[in-house]
Amino acid sequence: LSTNSTQSVAVNLEDPKHQPKQWRKAKAQIVEKDVDRSIYELHIRDFSISDSSVPEDLRGRYGAFGVDGAGNKQLKELADAGLTTVHLLPSFDIASIQEDEMQRVETDCDLESMPAASSKQQECVSAHADEDGSNWGYDPFHFMAPEGSYATNPEGAQRVEEFRGMVGSLHNMGLEVVLDQVYNHTAASGQADQSVLDQIVPGYYHRLDATGKVETSTCCQNIATENAAAQKLMVDAVVTWARDYKVDGFRFDLMGHHSRETMEAVRSALDELEPGRDGVDGKSVYLYGEGWNFGEVADNARFYQATQGQLNGTGIGTFNDRLRDAVHGGSTVDSSSTFRQGFGTGLGTDPNGNEVNGTTDEALADLRQETDLVRLGLAGNLADFEFMASDGQVHRGDELDYRGAAAGYASQPGEVINYVDAHDNETLYDLTVLKLPRDTSMEQRVRMNTLSQATVMYSQAVPFWHAGTELLRSKSLDRNSYNSGDWFNRIDFTGQENTFGAGLPPKAGNGEKWDLMAPLLQDPELKPNAQAMAQAEGAALDLLRTRKEVGLLRLGTAELIEQKVSFPLSGPQAQPGIIVMHIDDTVGADADSKHDGALVLFNASPREHTQVLEELVGRDYQLATALEEGSDEVVKSTLFDSATGELRIPARTAAVLVEAEGAGQ
Repeated sequence: LSTNSTQSVAVNLEDPKHQPKQWRKAKAQIVEKDVDRSIYELHIRDFSISDSSVPEDLRGRYGAFGVDGAGNKQLKELADAGLTTVHLLPSFDIASIQEDEMQRVETDCDLESMPAASSKQQECVSAHADEDGSNWGYDPFHFMAPEGSYATNPEGAQRVEEFRGMVGSLHNMGLEVVLDQVYNHTAASGQADQSVLDQIVPGYYHRLDATGKVETSTCCQNIATENAAAQKLMVDAVVTWARDYKVDGFRFDLMGHHSRETMEAVRSALDELEPGRDGVDGKSVYLYGEGWNFGEVADNARFYQATQGQLNGTGIGTFNDRLRDAVHGGSTVDSSSTFRQGFGTGLGTDPNGNEVNGTTDEALADLRQETDLVRLGLAGNLADFEFMASDGQVHRGDELDYRGAAAGYASQPGEVINYVDAHDNETLYDLTVLKLPRDTSMEQRVRMNTLSQATVMYSQAVPFWHAGTELLRSKSLDRNSYNSGDWFNRIDFTGQENTFGAGLPPKAGNGEKWDLMAPLLQDPELKPNAQAMAQAEGAALDLLRTRKEVGLLRLGTAELIEQKVSFPLSGPQAQPGIIVMHIDDTVGADADSKHDGALVLFNASPREHTQVLEELVGRDYQLATALEEGSDEVVKSTLFDSATGELRIPARTAAVLVEAEGAGQ
């Protein structure tokens, strides 16, 4: 495309001059099982726009991934620890950003000098929010071409070459590349300037209501991918990115607005790609997306949707809101959830005093139910997985309740993406600011941040986290930063400056919470310093190293999980805030040549707890090497006594103990 997509440009993608050498030669590390992946969600502009170690002309662009800046050093450190995959927010041609840099209007206020809870920052950012270079980009213009604003020159082949260079740079670090794709809507329809599909075949590509009006439940102009040519456009675009740009996976925005049939068509087309003929093994390309059920297609009204529980057997993953909400407390769609606590934010064990959490007895009852959802998430959120729940009964995953729906819905663990934060909604650190007691020390906030991440990293599903979470990333409490500019979205990968207290975020998109933010943002005790960020980063790297070390955390099949995973201290007598998951490799086929077993431990309470596991007397469980040699001194006091079965778990700690192969015999 030419600048601002006014013209199409013919580019021979097979011409070597458009193929950077590193892109041709570098390959990501092979990921054998879907659950061996660990995914890091990253926005291309956020990655480098504020990084002074990157040449100015490359900041916020594809080329930043090819220089030795602070962000690249961070990615390499994460990759060395066990990160496998980088998920890039929309990088196809988008409608919302002016591609001619000279025509953009960037904020020129002295934002750094403004008070921590001032409204001036958001006023400055909002004044030019639609004219600057920052936007999440969920407004597709052309599906098969890279976005031009991230290229040093958006004209023609330059954006193709620089995009490929970015993929090659990430592959050179051993990292897979996943592209965030938005085939559920376009930025415009009809005769609008940025309408494409309606000007090809009017009234065909978009989903219409009974009066002929384009449906907009996704926020924009919904595409009817159930129609044959619209589905073909989606399939062809995905194949193009996989074959001609060598990307390794795709995340589908609002995937529930597509049919299962369409997603299976995408899968089948990718599976036909062969290394010898196409330069890529299509069968290794991983697919996942948002399996939410809403809008005009809800409850299979127009087709059998690609939603949670309706993709079983496809190997396509869906995001797991069950674990997310149980860890946070409340729900992202419930306005009363601002101060509602969860397993990872002190529910029942460290009350924040807000009446939304009820009495002590009510909070503890809620905690028991939330803890069941965390246990299920740790076991891959499988529909068929059975364990003793908090009511004292053995339940299957699909018999547990999640807001009126079955909690367990997957047939295989690779069909579940576990996460506790993403680009949507508040960052994990900002959530803990809202939900933990105000007087919680920074050291303890860091521990709870790590514990929440551990519910993802120590689970049997595919772990996913938001870029910067390992550095206590804050967006100054902004819950919807899609158009909040670089100021609220920036990340300091040097670990020196935390962006909490960067001013009140834009009022639009933050609802009733906006009026509650100022007292928190101006509290200096809530702003992480470099020491706190380093503590969080060290612990996050330990989580990655532990998952990489302990194969029993990545069993990979429902059969092995059902055979080997149990929760020995669950049930009505379980201690509040305590989870013990046992993975026993002495049962059935050998799944881990290094270990006979693993104990995965969580203590979300502010007090150390001692438990007795009589059934494990005589077994020899020791702290995983990654934790024994890691950065957290507190976790090193976790102890299992083989002679008595006594287990000691420090306060606000997640740990993995392992039994070496043959040690218990």
